[in-house]
Amino acid sequence: MSTSDVYVWVWLPDSAEPVPCGLLRRDADGLNFRYGNLYIQRPDAISLAPQLPLGREWFAPDDGIGMPSAIKDAAPDAWGQRVLWHAELARNAVDKEVLDPSMLSDEFYLLGSGSDRIGAIDFQASSARHVPRTDHASLDDLHRAVQAIDRGEPLPESLAVVIEHATSVGGARPKATLTDGDGSWLAKFSSSSDTFDVVGAEAASTYLAARAGIDVPEVQVVRTCGRKAVLTRRFDRPGLGRRRIVLTAVTVLNHGLGLVPRGSYPEFVDALTSHGADAGGEMFSRAAFSIAITNTDDHLRNHSAFWDGQRLALTPAYDLSPGRRTGETASLATPYTYDGQREANFASLARAAGQFGITASEAATRIETIRATVADHFEEAADLAQIARADREALRAAQFLNRGTLYGWEPPGAHPSARETPGRCGRPTLSGAPCRRVGRCPHHP
Repeated sequence: MSTSDVYVWVWLPDSAEPVPCGLLRRDADGLNFRYGNLYIQRPDAISLAPQLPLGREWFAPDDGIGMPSAIKDAAPDAWGQRVLWHAELARNAVDKEVLDPSMLSDEFYLLGSGSDRIGAIDFQASSARHVPRTDHASLDDLHRAVQAIDRGEPLPESLAVVIEHATSVGGARPKATLTDGDGSWLAKFSSSSDTFDVVGAEAASTYLAARAGIDVPEVQVVRTCGRKAVLTRRFDRPGLGRRRIVLTAVTVLNHGLGLVPRGSYPEFVDALTSHGADAGGEMFSRAAFSIAITNTDDHLRNHSAFWDGQRLALTPAYDLSPGRRTGETASLATPYTYDGQREANFASLARAAGQFGITASEAATRIETIRATVADHFEEAADLAQIARADREALRAAQFLNRGTLYGWEPPGAHPSARETPGRCGRPTLSGAPCRRVGRCPHHP
């Protein structure tokens, strides 16, 4: 497909209308970005990311991405590109063998996807006039289009128009954006390859995270085309037509996407702290919660921050989805220590408390709050997520509080070992009388 310049537009803070801010132009390495001269002269101009400071220089593509990372954050990812490819097939009435996805350029995907994308930037073919690519469609129509694409079936042109402008978000799972009188939502659908109730499990996990004190968006479980879908309220849409810039941890850390992914929870906390955010405790809780539910897809694009041109602020947690698990060993996608520890185990995470800037006592309290919340409220969450009995039993047996997460974990107030505290125990025995033993005792093994 032919390529051409792409103009970048941005919604400035507290503004309901976008303004042109820069240009994307291709060279041999990919898409390069430069701010526009008129934009730089605006008194209210802001940078699109800390790594893209205002100025007249060109910013080269980041490693492995083909464009600056802040631009990639607003581009359609695996699922969105799949949608646009199917829509192109339907529009031109050609077979898959004739039009390969690799024939479609980054410019095609940026200009073909909808304008209601994550964050506060959009892509246009002109700097003179912003033409929004947004189609209002029912949830059922969106779901029918998603089902056809997920099954690899030909997409009717009528559905192609419906879905292509509603899919400008990242990720690999079937999803679409939806706007109604109550605001903006991200709709997630089941996939034909799911081996358990993935969307229900994510809804239940989000409810449990909220119960445990983690900042999460509102979710609703709905029925569409006879199947379940989950609606997540968009946290990048504060209302009144305004939008907020959202940067993934990949962009904040400025590591690119080379052959070996780099970055960790503590590094993300450090970057947030350097730009005014206090996020150590919250990020520790999110790591602990991912361990509790076997969220092994907590990669750096599943953590994000708001950017207002000067400061970063942690977004609500999202994509809290249990992964497949059969045994008692699992690893998070993002390490929770600087040296790469990933083991899905509470005791191991607790030892990393200092790397998040919190005390061992606070870490233990946060872990125990999450453990108790998941243990005590799982059934309630499963009911709200409409998870069938067979699925919830399988989830609880493997993903939620798998035994491997608890090995070596002693909750706050547990009996200390003789090595740690050689004094008398003093805790109540089974009879209720205080224990007089020194160190370990039969009542507190």
